Amino acid sequence: MNEPLAIKLAPSSLKDVLGQQHLIGQDKILSNLVKNKKIFSMILYGGPGIGKTSIAKAIVNDLNIKYRLFNATINNKRDLDIIIEEAKLHNGMIVIIDEIHRLNKDKQDLLLFHLESGLITLIGLTTGNPYHIINPAVRSRCQIFELKDLTTEDILKGLKNAIKTEYLKDIKIDNESLKYIANISGNDLRYAYNLLEMAYYASKDKNIDLNVLKDINNKPAFFIDKDGDGYYDVLSAFQKSIRGSDVDASLHYLGRLLKAEDLDSIHRRLLAIAYEDIGLANPNICSRVLTAIQASERLGMDECRIPLANIVIELSLSPKSNSAILAIDKVLEDINTGRCGLIPNHLKKPFINYFLPHNYPNSYIKQQYLPNNLINKRYYIPKTTSKYEQTLKQINDNIKK
Repeated sequence: MNEPLAIKLAPSSLKDVLGQQHLIGQDKILSNLVKNKKIFSMILYGGPGIGKTSIAKAIVNDLNIKYRLFNATINNKRDLDIIIEEAKLHNGMIVIIDEIHRLNKDKQDLLLFHLESGLITLIGLTTGNPYHIINPAVRSRCQIFELKDLTTEDILKGLKNAIKTEYLKDIKIDNESLKYIANISGNDLRYAYNLLEMAYYASKDKNIDLNVLKDINNKPAFFIDKDGDGYYDVLSAFQKSIRGSDVDASLHYLGRLLKAEDLDSIHRRLLAIAYEDIGLANPNICSRVLTAIQASERLGMDECRIPLANIVIELSLSPKSNSAILAIDKVLEDINTGRCGLIPNHLKKPFINYFLPHNYPNSYIKQQYLPNNLINKRYYIPKTTSKYEQTLKQINDNIKK
């Protein structure tokens, strides 16, 4: 079988795994478990190519115990049945389940029973956040560990180790080219190994330089799982950067979202930002955001980046106010906790003793609108970050006198 270089170079022990020192470093959790010859059910999560499978296999190798691999995407319930029967013969077994978030209900129910009994010890692997995408019943029976992104130095170390192996015999590559692979790989060691191996066989006389690498691939590896935690981190960073008036960071995160080609999420988030973070400081921005969204929808990829960049710059540098969302949230808090009170009688039909404001100067006459228990309640607290809201504050102050 033509195994990829990444498979051939897979570490057989925790000490050979790159990165993840917060878990496998000296006296850290996973290294201590191996040292003490004890393993518990766990879920490892993080981006692709950062060592989830490598750590799982290295643990069972270091412990020298039987295990089986199960892929929740391609293996079926019968495969799981066979593994369970084998586990019974050996009085227990480690099962490494890749893509564990894709387990269907039948497989989950079968797995849960044997997790509970201790027959199966699970090492689950996923690129998504298990707190969001994994069945709580499975999750509650496991310890959850997050793997961190590999650094460029980690990738570079892996590449330097790779070129010393028998699998890349007579390879010639300079440090500049190695650094290029490390930088373009986007924290994904598997991607780096694949690119190195491709260049090795695609080059003349096994001599790899920047020209060879750029002919193969000049675009960085960029992983963004729309169902994963990382994607929502980008959306969160996007809104927080606009809220914080950092126009460059806002554009950066817009670019990352555009790479995912999920315009609906970008549009929804921009509209939310306009009302939540800009609000009454610049009320015209809301209609401008809608216009930009309409232009983006009509242009599509890739031209949509132009109106979106325009509106993101404007949102970032616009004055900010969240007074409206704070006001309505205070209202909802009162309602949710039962602090409502009775509507004043003159506001109910048939409107006895109700004074129509339009019949009075400036269309205003003082009368009670809030329930008796909320008469002095102030929900709207204006901000003075813009002339518009300063004007609203002055009007409100005059009314409340």
